[in-house]
Amino acid sequence: MGIGVLVGEDGLFGYDFDDVELTQVFGYAALALILAEGGLGTKWREIRPALPAAAVLSTVGVAASVGVTAAGAHYLAGLEWKQALIMGAVVSSTDAAAVFSVLRRVPLPKRVTGVMEAESGFNDAPVVILVVAFSTSGDVSSWYVLLGEILLQLAIGAALGLAIGWLGSFALRHVALPASGLYPIAVMALAMVAYAVAALAHGSGFLAVYLAAMVLGNAKLPHWSATRGFADGVGWLAQIGMFVLLGLLVTPHELGDDILPAVVIGLVLTTVARPVSVIVSLLPFRIPWREQALMSWAGLRGAVPIVLATIPMVNDVPGSERVFSIVFVLVIVYTVVQGPTLPLVARWLRLGEKDAAYDLGIESAPLERLRGHLLSLSVPERSRMHGVEVGELRLPPGAAVTLVVRDGASFVPSPTDALRRGDDLLVVATDEVRDAAEQRLRDVGRGGKLARWLGGTERREGEAGR
Repeated sequence: MGIGVLVGEDGLFGYDFDDVELTQVFGYAALALILAEGGLGTKWREIRPALPAAAVLSTVGVAASVGVTAAGAHYLAGLEWKQALIMGAVVSSTDAAAVFSVLRRVPLPKRVTGVMEAESGFNDAPVVILVVAFSTSGDVSSWYVLLGEILLQLAIGAALGLAIGWLGSFALRHVALPASGLYPIAVMALAMVAYAVAALAHGSGFLAVYLAAMVLGNAKLPHWSATRGFADGVGWLAQIGMFVLLGLLVTPHELGDDILPAVVIGLVLTTVARPVSVIVSLLPFRIPWREQALMSWAGLRGAVPIVLATIPMVNDVPGSERVFSIVFVLVIVYTVVQGPTLPLVARWLRLGEKDAAYDLGIESAPLERLRGHLLSLSVPERSRMHGVEVGELRLPPGAAVTLVVRDGASFVPSPTDALRRGDDLLVVATDEVRDAAEQRLRDVGRGGKLARWLGGTERREGEAGR
């Protein structure tokens, strides 16, 4: 974004860019790619318990947040009701890119990360519908008509996304493509097809692309490591391009009068609207107050609200330029405040410990002809796998550590060789035990030698929930 501002009208190069429609189109495309990347990296077993809470938070919670934020924007910042409603809808969506990039690098309870990731993937769809409805030239539809439209679009998007994801994963598992490099392109193309088909069917394309990508990401497709790397790169390119365009579109010298309203509305959003939406939405699920407090603070905003603020500008809504400027300042200020302080808040709430064990990043390369998988992983600095002997891993029959790379030298380990921080491991596993081997490695990474006696990750979390 800084590069965009530097190149833009008030920057060193003075390039005058004011194409709002191009920014909106590119922003929509970038958001679809970001949601696809996030869906591919979402593990079904981790978000499945969180789906009901995330669904309520992304619908009922969004409605509560829109109402509270709009009231604050009207009474405290002096915006007209239509502008205030647009403001409330625009900033009530958590940003998928921000949530995916931050929460996956902060050691938090799986229930918290599951709810937050699913919510960020789901809530863009109803928010876009609300912003479009509030940006129409006529009167806003009655609440029950608007609710019906939202539910219908969400149902169409969900059905098409799941169907295209399942059909695509079935095809990729049974059709041999001419080259392995085509699999990543095919997966991303299927996700974009889900977005396009849902949009043409008057459904939610954003929900469709996220669900299709999630189905594909949990389908054990061939060459998955290359696909994840490709999707990650595409997601980063989409974010970079979107931020540069938004930086070009903004005019910094015109933001002075909007700083105070942005701070005030941001305070209402962060300290009142977001906590109210979390408490109201999660009341039936009996989630501990500490986790609710963290979810309230972790409602991260990013480029998505700024992109959504271009919708009223394209529709020539009066005062939409001011709404865009306020949203721009609000997102910059509160992203800088919330993002870096999230680990501190988590530790203060006793949900994220400074010395918590880092999860293992395990990559899998399929060995189709041999009906096996080659798992590769590195032992992180804070992993409790440090000091564990190879024999103490107790991998299931059909899986074995075949190679260890340490300080640039590789060797075939014996059962008594102890693993160290920074080691790179190669593990061969048959198809039947691949998932069990990966789960066992993650359990040892978190629990060390006692992982067998402490039980698996899912069991421990279930006991904690009870």
